Amino acid sequence: MDYSSSRKQLHIAMFPWLAYGHIAPYLQVAKFLAQKNHHLYYVSTPKNISRLPQLPPTLCSNITFIPLSLPHVDGLPPGVESTSELPIHKVPYLKKSFDKLETQLTEFLERSPQIKLIIHDFAPHWLPPMANQLGINLVYFSILNASSNAFLGSPSEILGGSRKSPEDFTVVPTWMDYPNNIAFKLHETVSHKECEDIVSDFERCATVLLNCKILTLRTCYEFEPEALRVLSKIHQKPIILPPPLTSVDDKGDENWEALKKWLDSKQEKSVFYVALGSEVSLSQESMHELAFGIEKSGLPFIWVVRKPPLVEEQFAEDMIPPEFEERVSKQGMVLRGWAPQLRILAHSSSSVIESLGLGKPLILFPGGSADLGLIARLMHWKKVGFEIERNDVDGSFKSDLVAACIKRVMVDPEGEQLRANALAMKEIFGNVELSNKCLDEFTQSIENI
Repeated sequence: MDYSSSRKQLHIAMFPWLAYGHIAPYLQVAKFLAQKNHHLYYVSTPKNISRLPQLPPTLCSNITFIPLSLPHVDGLPPGVESTSELPIHKVPYLKKSFDKLETQLTEFLERSPQIKLIIHDFAPHWLPPMANQLGINLVYFSILNASSNAFLGSPSEILGGSRKSPEDFTVVPTWMDYPNNIAFKLHETVSHKECEDIVSDFERCATVLLNCKILTLRTCYEFEPEALRVLSKIHQKPIILPPPLTSVDDKGDENWEALKKWLDSKQEKSVFYVALGSEVSLSQESMHELAFGIEKSGLPFIWVVRKPPLVEEQFAEDMIPPEFEERVSKQGMVLRGWAPQLRILAHSSSSVIESLGLGKPLILFPGGSADLGLIARLMHWKKVGFEIERNDVDGSFKSDLVAACIKRVMVDPEGEQLRANALAMKEIFGNVELSNKCLDEFTQSIENI
């Protein structure tokens, strides 16, 4: 029975970090809570709000978008409002500007006494004292999985524990007391320092973890039982799990028909899809090595190439090797900018996805945020993906290893079990009934705070 019509309506603010990989999952949860007849106030900046997909008409009355103007900070280019618009070494300026949203958010909450709950991200370390003064409860929604959160450890460990040097983070911590490979590579710990502000990401996480009533993660018990057991022991507070659902919702894209025709011409499960994500910018040398590896695989592909942020157009063109596109014109397609990702992946001839909701195996090449490295280790350990081998110290790699990894995941006999494991994941991450059950429990936990 659906009790949504009889339950008391809650007024809840959503406050994600300024990265699309955070903004989109927060909207997903907001939409679900709106379906349960709660009123959501989705707080972000104007440009990030404008990037979000249009709401279904049935939810418009229950979700209000609250745009806050991002304050000026020296070093942050004008008009930039998200990590995808910046090279990694300029992300600290975005964090400084984000922290200056405290005043505007306080004023909004003071004008909105009906809001008694904020679902927030890792970044606003200044939020707990403000929320406490206003009588507002906090729910920390981490977009990371359980293993990545367990790797961080307890708040006391994060703030002053045994790990001091970059090398300390390249080994599995002792509290993760089960066989696993969850740890950073050395080059990931070094590159992560480039996007740190005066207040480190670890400090931000520890502060919000100490002060939230509930921790919620993007995972499920069926996938990470060991890490969830460790987290429950570490934090001694409720952990609620709304798993990600994959829905094909790239309607109205003018490129889709041409792409579909090309995909229709390929054998089922024969095409691999390459998208480094909006947060990842490789050097020209690395992009060329990746391109040569894709070419050497000999397999059909779609590669979405994004112009690196804040670079000249000519330099962006040089990111792809000369004459590469002509050489591979019969093998694959190079798309510039944006592509209807979920539609491509849902097509029967596509075989690799960044998420397992469609049952596709993963070719793992983490970049950008160091957290992606932990995710790659998890997927490799769970045998639903295979990580391209890279130099631990500098992150360099060879095109031959790229090609070998692609072929292993896609066609080689030794990848058969991996492909079967990934397909089985569709029953977990693509299961609407399971997802709704988890989200029902999530809603009830919030209502009972």
